[in-house]
Formats: sequence, structure tokens, C-alpha cells
Amino acid sequence: MNYLFLAQQSMLGLLPFVAMIVIIWFLIIRPQKKRQKEHNTMLEELKIGDKVITNGGINGVVANIKADKNIVTIKVSDNVKIDFFKSTIATKILKTGENENQK
Repeated sequence: MNYLFLAQQSMLGLLPFVAMIVIIWFLIIRPQKKRQKEHNTMLEELKIGDKVITNGGINGVVANIKADKNIVTIKVSDNVKIDFFKSTIATKILKTGENENQK
């Protein structure tokens, strides 16, 4: 009987840790995975002519995509084109009139 009581006490002692893990999962890990999935989808749907912003803050238009090397060429101005890794694209700028839910 004494061992049963100790087992119950140890299980109750683990309850706060389990609760913290569940809270961390729903508040931090799950939303981050959702944002990462949306970002990967945006990168896969990237096409020539899309206006984008890089992680470094450079705005430009996608001029070329090299899928085999994951490199995107961005046209910054008339005579300036820069190659970036596809993963450095932070966001795609929506054109006026597009739905805000497509972010």
C-alpha cells in the first residue's frame, strides 16, 4: 500500500512538467512549424516576375530561378541583378488587389 502511494505522488510530481511541455508545444513549436510550412510553400510557388524582399531587406523582382541549385536571380534595378539562395527570400510582395489571406 505504501508503494502505491509513493507511485501516485511521483506521478503527480511529473504533472507540472507534462503541462509545461504541452503549453510550450501549443504556444511556440506548433505556430513556428506552421509559419515554416507557409514559407516553404511560398518559396515553391515563386515564379519569374514576382516582387520579393530578401532577409537582408533588398527589394526586387525575380528575374531567373535555377531550381537545381536553389538560386534566385533578383533584378534590383535596370542594370543590377543579384543571385541569392532561395532560402534567403523573406516574403513575396502582394500586388494591389490581391487577397490579404494569401500571405
